[in-house]
Amino acid sequence: MILTKEGNTTVVLQENTSLNSFLSNLNEAYPKIKNDHIVLNLFSFSKLTPDHVLEFLEISDTHRKSKKSFVLVTDKVSYEEVPDKICVVPTLQEAMDIIEMEEIERDLEL
Repeated sequence: MILTKEGNTTVVLQENTSLNSFLSNLNEAYPKIKNDHIVLNLFSFSKLTPDHVLEFLEISDTHRKSKKSFVLVTDKVSYEEVPDKICVVPTLQEAMDIIEMEEIERDLEL
């Protein structure tokens, strides 16, 4: 698992592993990154479905309750294919933009 910290945001990447292993590794690493906004780079998974994305819903909900952003980045699943409760975008730049917008909303208490 590769963790890249950029300010108060951590980008998480895992290559050559199964989705279950990635999720397990993420849960293990979570205490170290729980105070950051989290971006999961899922580009290494060539076969990703909306059901796979929903496996991250529990950790996403937990993280968002602490007023931090949690964004999944993949071009295999559209945001229209998953519930609004989980944030999915097609590029890393869009993930950073979402985090910036959510920080502004939190600052304005929207």
